[in-house]
Amino acid sequence: MAYFRNLDIKIKEMIRLFSKKDRLLILINADPDALASAMALKRILYRKVQTVAIAHVNEISRPDNLAMIRLLRIPTLKLTPPLAAQYDKFALVDSQPHHHPDFEKIEFSVILDHHPLKKEYPATAHYIEINPDYGATSSLLTEYLYNLNIRPGKLLATALLYGIKTDTQSFERRFNDVDIKAFRYLTKFYNPLLLQKIVRSEFRKEWLKYFSLAFRKVKLLGNGASVFMGKVDSPDILVILADFFLRIHNISWDIVSGIHNDSLVVIFRGDGLRKDMGKTASQMFGELGPAGGHKQMARAELSLDKIDNTHPQQFILKRLADINTKRNKVKPCAGNGVTAIREINGAEK
Repeated sequence: MAYFRNLDIKIKEMIRLFSKKDRLLILINADPDALASAMALKRILYRKVQTVAIAHVNEISRPDNLAMIRLLRIPTLKLTPPLAAQYDKFALVDSQPHHHPDFEKIEFSVILDHHPLKKEYPATAHYIEINPDYGATSSLLTEYLYNLNIRPGKLLATALLYGIKTDTQSFERRFNDVDIKAFRYLTKFYNPLLLQKIVRSEFRKEWLKYFSLAFRKVKLLGNGASVFMGKVDSPDILVILADFFLRIHNISWDIVSGIHNDSLVVIFRGDGLRKDMGKTASQMFGELGPAGGHKQMARAELSLDKIDNTHPQQFILKRLADINTKRNKVKPCAGNGVTAIREINGAEK
């Protein structure tokens, strides 16, 4: 039995889309899985086209992402119209066009992803492989490298291994056999010291103030939690806090939100047992802006003018109550839409 799927015909179909005169730009919403996948696709195609580069649409500020880019030498640029104008073909990895407004404007030659498909947002490209069964797009790209007999160098192998590690949360989130096989295969080539250094670069010292604020503002809602952080320097701190609160005993889901650049950013995390956070995000905010994700992790982002002058925390809790009345997870209450059992500081009962 082959170690991975036989993708020879599929990959040749993808490669035939390109010629030596093409200038290819690989687009990502930068996180470890996206960065690693883009790095791998660049390795696959760099001799097939005139030039290939990577561009990200988001601000990169998380320390582990910055450490990954620096230590693994990933040459990514911020996407701008002048940059995009220099390229005639585009690929998208670890995302789908509806995940970001900047993606929706572009005609893609290639889309490679593992996020859930949405019927209302069909992805279109000349070549598509979207496999929601995979825990990470890095696993898919590892399969591609293997089928092409491309042995990943230490930097690429370390990037792909870290991409799998983060998106499966060290195999605590959803994964399948391919993720395990890819991880095992990459351990032959990676640099453990580099990986260790990246993993330990999780927090900035200036973020400590946000933890203190979050402890004071958190609302415990049965077996869940909700925190509105107000204005934040970066949405990345919301992700860090959402991951943190999920580690608290008897907390099975949480919603951490904040305002960044005149948008309300909402991060969802769950243990995957009681709530589907991707569906929850879509049901709460799908008609207002980009919203969705996996069963255990999701995100929504909407313009502040969509919340009708309501306090963001009140707005979120009311929407949460509306979709949870059937299962009676959170009980309606006049004023803020849910019964906030208590705040950690005891200031609000």
